[in-house]
Amino acid sequence: MRKHLWFGILLVGLVGCDKTYLPKPPGYNRIDLPAHAFQKLSSGYPYQIDFSTYSRIEADSFNLDEDTWVNLNYADFGAKVHLTYKRIGNNFDFKKLSNDAFRLTSQHQVKAYGIEEAVMITPEGYTGVVAELTGEVPTQFQFFVTDSTNNFLRGALYFNTAMKNDSLAPVIEYIKADMVHLMNSVKFED
Repeated sequence: MRKHLWFGILLVGLVGCDKTYLPKPPGYNRIDLPAHAFQKLSSGYPYQIDFSTYSRIEADSFNLDEDTWVNLNYADFGAKVHLTYKRIGNNFDFKKLSNDAFRLTSQHQVKAYGIEEAVMITPEGYTGVVAELTGEVPTQFQFFVTDSTNNFLRGALYFNTAMKNDSLAPVIEYIKADMVHLMNSVKFED
């Protein structure tokens, strides 16, 4: 009887194991992204921009003396775009401001897999420089827009999370599209 029991268990084991099963790869949460929509920045700034209706304008808390610095808070995504503005003049010349922007971007080379830079001309005729960073860096997208004589606007995207950037890729691409629209809408008040 024992022989028949062991034979039965062995037979079921051999017949039942004809497929190889592999564990499923880990999945990522679904991120529903709204359609892009924009609104104009209220007056009172030396620049005008169109920014996403899904972000909220906040005063920059890092440097309260700079009333032209703002953050675009994407609260639903845990992201902020820090916008800093400088008037080109005696204290800040174009060369110093642009060198600072490139230096701030290059500081991420330690963790970045790559940094791609591109130059663009906005519809208003301003020069824009975009830097896209790949890898586990704290900022994936930085830019500046300038007329090179009077105004310099710089922006950088940051997330309030330690998640891997590949998990954030859809949100990063969504906000990048918003930033490109913002850059193309910049108009400096003279």
